[in-house]
Amino acid sequence: MSRGRRTFGRWPEGWCVPRAALGLAAGALLTACSPSLPPADLVVINGAEPESLDPALALSVEDLRVTLPLFEGLTRNHPVDASPIPGLAESWTLSPDGRTYTFKIRTNATWSTGEPITAADVLYSWRRALDPATGAGYASQLFFLENAEAFHLGKLPDPDALGVRALGSHRLEVRLTHPTPFFLDLCAFPTLAVVPRQAIEAHGDHWIRARPLPVSGPYQLDFWRLNDRVRLRRNPHYWDRAQTALEVVDLLTVGNPATAFNLYETGQADVIWDRSLVPAELLDRLRARPDAHPFDLLAVYFIRCNTTRAPLDDPRVRRALSLTIDRQRIVERITRGGEKPAGGLVPPATAHYEAGDHVRFDPAAGRRLLAEAGYPQGAGLRPLRYLFWTTGGGTGQEHAKVAVELKHIWETELGLRIELDNREKRVFIAAQRQLDYDLSQSSWVADYNDPNTFLELFGSGNGNNRTGWASPRYDAWLRAAQAEAVASARRDLLAQAERFLIAEEAVVAPVYFSSGFMFFRPDRIGGLHPNALDVHPLNAIRRLRSNPTR
Repeated sequence: MSRGRRTFGRWPEGWCVPRAALGLAAGALLTACSPSLPPADLVVINGAEPESLDPALALSVEDLRVTLPLFEGLTRNHPVDASPIPGLAESWTLSPDGRTYTFKIRTNATWSTGEPITAADVLYSWRRALDPATGAGYASQLFFLENAEAFHLGKLPDPDALGVRALGSHRLEVRLTHPTPFFLDLCAFPTLAVVPRQAIEAHGDHWIRARPLPVSGPYQLDFWRLNDRVRLRRNPHYWDRAQTALEVVDLLTVGNPATAFNLYETGQADVIWDRSLVPAELLDRLRARPDAHPFDLLAVYFIRCNTTRAPLDDPRVRRALSLTIDRQRIVERITRGGEKPAGGLVPPATAHYEAGDHVRFDPAAGRRLLAEAGYPQGAGLRPLRYLFWTTGGGTGQEHAKVAVELKHIWETELGLRIELDNREKRVFIAAQRQLDYDLSQSSWVADYNDPNTFLELFGSGNGNNRTGWASPRYDAWLRAAQAEAVASARRDLLAQAERFLIAEEAVVAPVYFSSGFMFFRPDRIGGLHPNALDVHPLNAIRRLRSNPTR
């Protein structure tokens, strides 16, 4: 299935598109031109500008938080613990061998434009996400289906061979290659959400501009004003609309922590979702406040190495860089939010796993490895470019502070020359995808509570790998773990893969395990619950009393 490219007539009245956006992907084109707006029922600081609202193309946390309320999957996330609960599917059965699901889709599930949502819509959406022409970064989330990986790689061109078929208008059969205990969690992830075939076939890449835009979730897209906000409005046709309390929700584009916290403190925003949007220098005082809500988060901050470029094509150089990172110093002096130094990629609280301590602070060993690679004290090495992002080039932001600290460490301990390359987030993501870096700031929040969500990132061909590294040996461990039914044996296979990735190949250098942090006033906002996946369904949030400043 190829994505059509058809121009979409006129912009709806009251909308405009900036000249600079004309060459961007469809999801980044909408903008509202009215200078004044009626107030929203809830205002959330969402972070950097979303890159796309297409669920198949959404990659960043900011993207996913907007697409989740617009497009629903067979399951959705429970607002308290983010576990999978019925979404567009009201029920399902699982075969005794754990490989075949049969979903019953709700007969009252409709698009926001009134048409019924059927099993054929799910089938189309999943095939589209797997189609390599779509370019879905999370296509691997569907590789657990029979023949899905082969279809995505072009080895099996027939989409009918995929392990999913419609059994009538409201029943769907899904056949998995192996039992997958987290498959229902994946069904709640945006990549597997149901998208409107009618709009996509009519408008091609620009389908997100369609007015009215058919959505399957609890909210409709009211508008997207670039560098300002995404406004969502309650979907009157959503199957669970009676439990969706808020009529209008604004997700603000604010990446500067000082600006974000000022908006919150002055009552212009109700919620800060990200700990990185709170000034780190204030965290010691702020953590004790009743509107601060810390929680355990399955997330890791790490450094990617571009293994396609010398000298980072040598594992000894990569290991030297990782061994000289003083992780304890970074969490104590820079982040200061309860983060823990990371010796591996998988956080300690992850289910079905025992976190490994695969790398420690050992600068002497790092210097020996660098000398073995032929670069004693950095002699003969070109400058290495470290890529990171901030909003508005803010050098006081946390990513910038970590970058400066790493530059100091590597120059002091290894004699290297490090050039800092600060980009806006959208440009940063593009550069990382194109391997236009030597070393790059990175982070990952679990998509589901299993070590696979962290380790599969670096499988060959994974759209989120972005290191240029591929290893048949690593891939074999992951495949064996997926096929392994004995929990202890599966855990051992994944642990071998992680050790190989971190300690031997050093493709990535873990820095710290992130802490979760939200700010909201519990006397004003209800239905918002910290959880390990940091997923907070908007349709579960309630306003307990009005904000007197708005």
